[in-house]
Amino acid sequence: GGQAGSLLFWSWLMSAFASAVTLRKWDRDQEFLPWVIVVALITLAFFLGMTIFIENPFEQFWLMIGGQEVQAMFPPAGATLITPQDGRGLNPLLRHPGMIIHPPMLYLGFVSFVMPFAFAVAALVTGRSDDRWIRLTRRWTLVAWLFLSLGLVLGMRWAYDVLGWGGYWGWDPVEIAALMPWLTGTAFLHSVMIQEKRGMFKRWNMVLIILTYSLVIFGTFLTRSGVLSSVHAFAQSAVGPLFLGFIGITFIVTLALLLWRWNDLHSEGEMYSVLSREALFLVNNLLFMGILIVCFSGVIYPLISELLTGQKVTVGPPFYQKATGPLWGALIFLMGVAPLSAWGISTMRTLGRAIWKPAIVSVVVLVVAYLLGARYWPALLGYWLVSFTASITLYDYGRAVLARHRRTGENLPLSLWHLAGRNRRRYGGYLVHLGIVMMALGVIGIDMFQTETQGTIKEGETLKLKGYTITFRDLAVFDTDDGRNVARAVVSVSRGDQVLAELHPRRDYYYAQQQPMTIPGVRSTMEDDVYVLLVDWQPISSNGATFKVYHNPLVNWLWLGCLVLFIGSLVAAWPDKDPEPARARAPARRAAASQV
Repeated sequence: GGQAGSLLFWSWLMSAFASAVTLRKWDRDQEFLPWVIVVALITLAFFLGMTIFIENPFEQFWLMIGGQEVQAMFPPAGATLITPQDGRGLNPLLRHPGMIIHPPMLYLGFVSFVMPFAFAVAALVTGRSDDRWIRLTRRWTLVAWLFLSLGLVLGMRWAYDVLGWGGYWGWDPVEIAALMPWLTGTAFLHSVMIQEKRGMFKRWNMVLIILTYSLVIFGTFLTRSGVLSSVHAFAQSAVGPLFLGFIGITFIVTLALLLWRWNDLHSEGEMYSVLSREALFLVNNLLFMGILIVCFSGVIYPLISELLTGQKVTVGPPFYQKATGPLWGALIFLMGVAPLSAWGISTMRTLGRAIWKPAIVSVVVLVVAYLLGARYWPALLGYWLVSFTASITLYDYGRAVLARHRRTGENLPLSLWHLAGRNRRRYGGYLVHLGIVMMALGVIGIDMFQTETQGTIKEGETLKLKGYTITFRDLAVFDTDDGRNVARAVVSVSRGDQVLAELHPRRDYYYAQQQPMTIPGVRSTMEDDVYVLLVDWQPISSNGATFKVYHNPLVNWLWLGCLVLFIGSLVAAWPDKDPEPARARAPARRAAASQV
């Protein structure tokens, strides 16, 4: 278990994915496949080597003749096997349903990204400068991105449910380590479309997938090495230098391959307009890289400060929020505009004709938000961006559905189904964008309008927050059969004279780990969450307890958006009836026409 078990799981996933690629593509991609297998096996050998020689999960405890205890896979001479009566047990913070699938999802995302990287290396070695390797790995990339997204979302939900601070993302170094390959992977997903459609950005796409692979290994290194202080990190071990060495060697070798083939990877098209789709996608990529630079600099800053001053200085959430907030906002704006711009040449007039109706809707939403009392200008800007992009996405989707309905006579749900089925990549992407917009609405609500209060009250007394009344009803303290001491309060949440919910916030103390854990009581609606924590309590005879209450507006739009993102990703990854992109079919059409 623990660190050694996680490395073994990484190796098992890598071997499974390598086997799947080999068995599926053996007869079809004999040019690429040998080099793909080489890259996969090198990665697998590295992790297996660490599992066998550094962090072996099969080691046991042995008692030597001199009385000292050692860990070894095979019995040392004269040693006696020790079987502990009881282990340390799982960290109480990790005893959450989401933790059953959160780590596997992250690992699936990490390991899945190895396969597109392996095909990219194979393309460099064989000198293939076309988009064949991209088309072969498109679904691998989508699935890797989906798994990594789910892992991040489940981690956010775990933080919201377990850590007891009313938030969902703490900009912890290991959270950021998982976010960084997601950023480059998302940029790669968008950028490869330019290579498929226009034959451009070939070098840039190679850089992106090399960065993604390197960041996957770097993220695993941060979690395994303990080099940075984090609630997620394992204790410091001997694997750190090996990870850094492997990252450095693979990065240098692949960069050398890229430079070797640099002249072969020239663009087949040109960028004619700053408003063309490829130009806007380039801006999209630059914004993702900007966020990546902020995240990477924040993660390594403690190391640099310790090397230079001898003191480890960390940066907190305010740094990341201020530095990345405008970049996220610009990305949401581009999510609405870029899909409506034309390939090759696009003008302000044509783009304006496509977006003026959704723009009016977004202005109306902005005015309504202002009239309802919103005065904080970053929030107003956020509402406008969310409504602008959502309106464009729904308008373009609805316009296509209505056009098919008029043309075929199908009912609207059937038209929607057939439309998505004919171009799953496009309309699945629309759903993903809509999910991200919904998540952004939740982020605006909780990050900009969260309020809190705290107080010590006796039974029957109340706390008030944002129109809600929280009444302390009862408190029970008891031991459980699984080694916990539980203090559970009963509070009611009401608005006016109407009781809305009865909540049971509690504090568990785990005797074996000597660790407390706070479980909130939450009343959730699409409007807001009332999030109640039992902070402390006095002896039952005094009937007093301290509660902390958070009001989190719109936070459930964050979780609903995650669900929409998941559905959209599945739609986009599902095979089309005709998987060949238009750019790949064009030469065949031209050849057929020349023979007529």
